[in-house]
Amino acid sequence: MNWKHALSGIVAGVLLGAATTSALAEDVVIKVWSRADRSGPLRAGNLVAAGDTLNKMLAATGTDKRVKIELNETNAKGYDDDALDLLKAFAVDKGPDIFVLAHEWTGAFAEAGYAMNLEDHIAKNPEFYGDIIVPLWQAVSYKGARYGVPQDSEVRMYFLNNDKLRKLGKTDKEIASLPARVDAGEFTAYDLCDLAGQAVQKGVVKYGILHRPNAGPDFQMMMEGFGNVPYDKAEAKLQASKAALKDFFAWVKYCTDKKAFSAANTSMSWDAIEQASFAGEQALVFFHGVWRVTDQTKAWNLKGKDDYQRKVTWINAPAGKKGGKPSNLSHPIAYAVSAKSKNKDLAAYLVALASQPIPNMHHAVTTNHTPIHYGQQSMPEVVDKGWALVAATPMLKYASFMPNHPKIGQYNSIIFKGIQGVETGRLTAQAAADFVAEELGNELGKDVIIRN
Repeated sequence: MNWKHALSGIVAGVLLGAATTSALAEDVVIKVWSRADRSGPLRAGNLVAAGDTLNKMLAATGTDKRVKIELNETNAKGYDDDALDLLKAFAVDKGPDIFVLAHEWTGAFAEAGYAMNLEDHIAKNPEFYGDIIVPLWQAVSYKGARYGVPQDSEVRMYFLNNDKLRKLGKTDKEIASLPARVDAGEFTAYDLCDLAGQAVQKGVVKYGILHRPNAGPDFQMMMEGFGNVPYDKAEAKLQASKAALKDFFAWVKYCTDKKAFSAANTSMSWDAIEQASFAGEQALVFFHGVWRVTDQTKAWNLKGKDDYQRKVTWINAPAGKKGGKPSNLSHPIAYAVSAKSKNKDLAAYLVALASQPIPNMHHAVTTNHTPIHYGQQSMPEVVDKGWALVAATPMLKYASFMPNHPKIGQYNSIIFKGIQGVETGRLTAQAAADFVAEELGNELGKDVIIRN
């Protein structure tokens, strides 16, 4: 890395930020907003560490200027709630200099003028950004420009408990063949519900398939298997297909009738779902992300890759019909810099430092999130400790990202209401499809295209 160039840019940013202060030795305060997240404590931690690194670099240049990080870790239940709180803070001029957000909120913050366009910064600092995995930039781009830096990535999957499959009479050969059969379109979403329902009906497990209990990105992965693509790039609008919605909710109804989905799922707490899926071993299938390997390993006291793979099988979301393609979803969390910050250039350099391979590697291997740099794939720590990341990466072949649209949160909430209605028996499949299409149109207006 060309540190001489980087240092000169950083120092220039510091001095520019200090122009309004009266004393050269006064600290430059950088406010950081991050949701307290047990699945990724280094999202905030790496920004704090970047402040320490920057101060060492500044000391090496002979300047007495220093950076002070003020961290606000919120207690928001999820990233949607956190983003709404953050938008309110910006609206009353209480926004931070740097913030951590789920990538699908990039468009909302860019549109509101709260997120800094990072194109010039990235172009001027290739030594910081040149090795970032190219497709990840899509997740933080809005209307052709990058407004964030991906902090991590992930792979989402269905986790199948092999011990429960064996109790159902499945051989190790049959279990091992499942991922390839899903990818080939031989084993469908309906087959998965038949399998999970059978496990419940035979008393092998209490729950067939457990999914998240609230609105979120996971359901996009399910729905794409039935042909619902949520974004029209040409129109830059959200979209939904009535036919695809009907097919998807028909599947949800089928799974519910088979006892594969539980009427209680959407009213459960995350803690209850985790207990049932991990230590309690009450579920055949759990649907979430690769970082859950850490929870599973601890719950079952597993020792390494071979031990884990005897216990658990991963599959992509199966297609809705024979011969179809499976689907996957990557949901990066990102760093963004406030366009309103008086120290935006300095804040951007702190984001750059926090995003370098070594700090990002520590986040990746301690939480099982996939790295953001190509070179990290071969780092010894990733190879030795992050075997799950390496093993999961091929599943990204089928991955998509959530749309960076300001109203994607509302879109997801309406979809979730439909799922909840069908699983609890309040809505038929057709009623759920009609309700979702109507609500999307009413709430999102010109921002959504409803197709037949």
